[in-house]
Formats: sequence, C-alpha cells, structure tokens
Amino acid sequence: MKVVITGGGAVGRHLAVDLADRGHEVSLIEQNRKLSAKLAEFAPNVKIIMGDACEPWVLEEAELARTEVLVAATGDDEDNLVTSLLAKQEFAVPRVLARVNHPKNEWLFTEQWGVDVAVSPPHILTSMVEEAVTVGDLVRLLRLEGGRVSIVEMTLPEGAPSVGKPIYELRMPPDSAVVAILRDGHVVIPQPESVLAAGDEVIALASAPSERALRDVVIGDMPGNVPGDPIDGGASIL
Repeated sequence: MKVVITGGGAVGRHLAVDLADRGHEVSLIEQNRKLSAKLAEFAPNVKIIMGDACEPWVLEEAELARTEVLVAATGDDEDNLVTSLLAKQEFAVPRVLARVNHPKNEWLFTEQWGVDVAVSPPHILTSMVEEAVTVGDLVRLLRLEGGRVSIVEMTLPEGAPSVGKPIYELRMPPDSAVVAILRDGHVVIPQPESVLAAGDEVIALASAPSERALRDVVIGDMPGNVPGDPIDGGASIL
C-alpha cells in the first residue's frame, strides 16, 4: 500500500517508520530543510520530500495520484485541511486521515474538506479516561462515516435491564449491533443466545440517532443518566 504523510514531527515521523517497517511504500513531506535532512537519516526506508504539502506540485512529486492513503499530520490545522481537500478533489485519494490539533476546530474536519477520518489526540485521551472510569453510561470510542456511526462502549452495572438476558431478547434499535463483549480479560464474540452479565464491557456499532435508544436498552436509566440529557462520551478517534 502506498501512503503519503505530511508533517515530519513526532507523529508523522514515527507513523512513517512504523508503516515502512510493515512493508508499505511510504513518502513523508516536510517543508523544513534541516528537519528533512534529519528525517532522511532517521527513516532510510521512507522517501522524504521537502516542500509545502499545500502546494499541488509537491503532492504531484509525492505521486499522490497513485496513493491509497494520505495522512495530514502537521501541527497546523489549516494546513491539514488544505492538504486533505487537495488530496481528495485534485488527486482522488481514496482514504484521507487528518490530525486535529485544536479540538475547537474538529467540526471543520468533514467530508466537505476531503477528510474521511479526523483524529483528535485530546479527544482520544478523553475517551480513554472515560472508558476506564465510566460504568452505567455510553462512551463513544470512535466515530465513523463522518460522524454518522460510532463505535461505543458500555460497562454493565448491577441492575441494568440487559443483565441476565440473551442478546436476542433485547429490543435493539435500528442501525445498531453488538459486535463484541469484553469479559474477565477475554473477548466474547456475541451470538444471539449470549447472556450478558454485570461487569461486561459491551462494544457496539450505532448510528447517531440510535445511541440513546441503545443505551436505554442495554444499561437503562441508571443513577446519573437523566432522560433527555445529551449522551456524554469520548469523541472521534480513527
């Protein structure tokens, strides 16, 4: 797979090396001359291109027309958006991932700007914290399809309406599905007859309109979950 990464900082550098070590063809675009020279030594298996990734001719040099994935990973949100838009509209890159440096800008990182997946490090940390401490509520782990679908996690407390019931008895809302159950350090592949237990971490896919109904079915209105309140939880990761 051919991958182009923009930004030779810590994120872009380590991502490039990791992908190259896995056998992918990786090009890394960096506009700082000194950093580009260091990157050539640090990542001998990565093609280093010096230039501004917001310039079409630089993207042409990186052979974006035959690139399968572009990762806009600079420390500047504006640059990442411009590069994403050029990659999608001018070079028809199938998959564009963009780093969000400032959470307040996340709303801009959409398909209209050529972004298939927005990655927000602060929100990743938020979701990881909530996943570790939240019992009895729904936590969004990852947004997909431009935010229309999410991977969510729910840890079942004692007294949840789904505890002790097989999955086939649950009235799951449309556009939702249980995809895994984490129990005692093991991954359980859910079957219709799988019975849920207190302490289970239920991983599910759900469309945005189905999240509240899914929470009500699986964990119900537990203390602290006030009907009508917005669902709190982590935001998009990959």
